[in-house]
Order: sequence, then C-alpha cells, then structure tokens
Amino acid sequence: MTLQQLKYVITIAECGSITSAAQKLFVSQPSLSNSLSELEKEMGITIFYRNNRGAYLSEEGSKFLSYARQVIEQAELLEQQYKEKEPIRRVFSISAQHYAFVVNAFVALVKEYGKNKYEFTLRETRTHDIIEDVRTSRSELGVLFLSKFNREIILRIIHTADLKFIPLFIATPHVFVSHKNPLAKKKFVTLDDLKEFPRLTYEQGINNSFYYSEELHSIEESPKGIIVTDRATLFNLLIGLEGYTISSGILSSDLNGTNIVSIPLKSDEIMEIGYIAPTYKPLGSVSERYIEHLKNYIDSYRS
Repeated sequence: MTLQQLKYVITIAECGSITSAAQKLFVSQPSLSNSLSELEKEMGITIFYRNNRGAYLSEEGSKFLSYARQVIEQAELLEQQYKEKEPIRRVFSISAQHYAFVVNAFVALVKEYGKNKYEFTLRETRTHDIIEDVRTSRSELGVLFLSKFNREIILRIIHTADLKFIPLFIATPHVFVSHKNPLAKKKFVTLDDLKEFPRLTYEQGINNSFYYSEELHSIEESPKGIIVTDRATLFNLLIGLEGYTISSGILSSDLNGTNIVSIPLKSDEIMEIGYIAPTYKPLGSVSERYIEHLKNYIDSYRS
C-alpha cells in the first residue's frame, strides 16, 4: 500500500468514476484501475463497486476511505513541518438539519481558518441524507435531533450505519412565526392555536417517513401544509403567509434579522440535538474545533 494508491482512492470517491478520476490525476484509466485492483487484493476487500454509471464505495470501502483521508492528511502535515511548505489546505464537511446555530458555528470556524488554505462544506439537507453523508464519509459530522417520537427508530438507523450519536443540548419546542403574526403576542402557544395557520415543513424526499421529519408533532393533522427545501424560502413564507414551523427556538438575528420571533410551544416533547460521527475513528482536529464553536454558540445564546 502506498500514499499514491490512497490518493487514488480519495480521488475516485470524489469523482464518482475511474474515468473522471484518471483525467483529474493525469494518469491512464488502465493504470488507475490496475493500481486500485492491486490495493484491493492487498487489503483483501472490495473498495469500489463498478457499473456503467461509474464507481461507488462499498461498506468496507467507506471505512477504508475514512482511514485513507486521515493518513494523507497526516502525511501532508509531516511534509509541511519538515519541508517548510506552505500551509496545507484544511478540508472539512458537515451535513445538518436546518439550524441557524449550525451556520453560526460554521461562520466562526471559517473565520478562524480565514488566513490559511481551506475547503469547507456545509450541507443543509434531509435527515436520511445526513446519515448517508456521514456513513459514506462525504461529511465528517452530521447534526440532527432526537425526540420521544423518533428516538428509537433514528438511533437504530444510526447504529446500523456504524455511527454514534453524541448529545449537545436539549431544547424545548418552540414555533417560529413572523413578528406580525397574531401568535407573536402570545407568551406560549398550543397545537390548537396553530391550526388556522399554514404549517411549514422541510421536504424529506423519497424517505418521507414521519420519523425523518425535522419538525416535532409531524403526525398531528394540519389543514394547511406547505413543504419547502431550504431555510430562506421557509422564512420568507413565514412572513408572507403568516405561517409557522416548529423548531428548537434558537434564532440568529445576525443571520436572519428580527422579522422572525420564537414562541414556546406547550408540548410534552423535547428536542435532543446532537451530532453523529463514525464509531470506528476519532474526530479530526477541524471537526473537534467545529464542535467547540457549536457548544460556545449554544452556551452564549442560552446564557
């Protein structure tokens, strides 16, 4: 096994095909295929499955890719230390449900590395995709919530994917509404109070199970429902249609302005928000730093 072979595996995973990876690496496709086959034979595993659409990671390949990335990063750090090269490019990816505090922590992380080379990715996406992103090493971390309703199912799915859930904090349910919405004047609201207003929820794609919903009380009937795919659209509809959505109650005026307000929802549910990560490897240094920023922001918001 060589560092070059590990770099080949990383590039194939990023490109999704051996042909595209060979072009990016400036090597012939047969040479790249042979190198990959030799590595798979040496390790005794199948790293990629091939079909006419490209190459995709096997379950063992996803784990191997995670280790390969760690080895390459450590090798680059060694070269930087002893060959006096310019700082290496830091790479970090996170997938999350649609939370402002995730973005705030991401902003703090980017500012911290602003003078160095980096490539950071933030994906606000669907619950199923968050788990898949971390399982396949597309993202190092995923942020989502557990409730009394979804806890058993989501934890089972996470465990099956060889991931772990680490709690960050527990939030009580709130609703987000426009500051002009009649509900904005209330000290708290009930589910009955919400029935006359449009309920806004995030689309979950083909995995549209109630257990994957980003909102609490997803099985409660609502006569008016609107499904969206991004946070900006949801907030615009909160204002334009006097709609509501159920969330953690943590808003960022820096990012979202003051047109949206948070009101406690009378409910026996909770939101245990945490992050998921692979069980078979420690967090990288950038991931650990991101978690620190996330905890600091939550602590400052709630103090």
